[in-house]
Amino acid sequence: MVYSRILGTGSYLPSNVLTNAMLAERVDTSDEWIVSRTGIRARHIAHEHEKTSDLALMAARAAIDDAGIAHSEIDLIIVATTTPDMVFPSTACLLQEKLGLPGIPAFDVQAVCAGFMYALTTADCYIRGGMARKVLVVGAELMSRILDWEDRRTCVLFGDGAGAVVLGASDAPGILHAKLAADGRYKDILNTPAQIAGGKIQGMPYLNMDGPAVFKFAVKALADIAEKTLAEAGIAQSSVDWLVPHQANLRIIESTAKHLGLPMERVIVTLPEQGNTSAASIPLALDAAVRDGRIRRGQTLLLEGIGGGFAWGAVVLVF
Repeated sequence: MVYSRILGTGSYLPSNVLTNAMLAERVDTSDEWIVSRTGIRARHIAHEHEKTSDLALMAARAAIDDAGIAHSEIDLIIVATTTPDMVFPSTACLLQEKLGLPGIPAFDVQAVCAGFMYALTTADCYIRGGMARKVLVVGAELMSRILDWEDRRTCVLFGDGAGAVVLGASDAPGILHAKLAADGRYKDILNTPAQIAGGKIQGMPYLNMDGPAVFKFAVKALADIAEKTLAEAGIAQSSVDWLVPHQANLRIIESTAKHLGLPMERVIVTLPEQGNTSAASIPLALDAAVRDGRIRRGQTLLLEGIGGGFAWGAVVLVF
């Protein structure tokens, strides 16, 4: 049987840091207000010249280097993003050109904050099906470009960044099980509804969110899918070494950990210094914990995330 394993991880955060104190100079808020409700203290904001594909490129190079392979060994690129460089071509195609890998398939996945779960699961299926051997999976976002910086309900939450993994074929188990879900009936409580038509932007081009409704749905959905994914994989909750969750809100993360019976000491949290980076948040957190030595080879990880759609998913794997 062919399995897929994470061969390498990488990440990139723009150098521009926006703290809560700096935000308070622009909008009616405070560090205490933001931290008490979200757990966020700062976020990285891309420079004006930086595009999503630029962030993706930096993370991709780091992941490929960490995997110890040549760029030419990559035979598929999947990019999860909500904020592509342009309507088309895909950010994955733009990244492919920047990496110098013409000819291999490349496409984007759009599931907002659950995008990396969808992209990783898709890559796993390609490898298990024999259609690819080494897949570059990237989550990259410029959420700052779709925020209303006068809306304190949303502008305090998000940041920019990119994270990546190289997934490779292996005889040894890596990804053990994945589970995805979506429910479009909840499309109105988290969206950016604008369209381009007739050469103009039609509708609101900013992120819109009903915070309490999102929180209520996310807590239940994440707990349920995490529990089901582990059960279907035959993995006891106590066997999970690390929970690597989407970094949206500290209370949501704490609730999921509590439901799984995991102490926060076994949860990877990058939210305070990065904010919600949407599809980039899980690979960013994963890479941070790999780099600092917390996550080690042979450990069992549970990754899970939820985003607009609603779309959500979980993956259990042996690192």
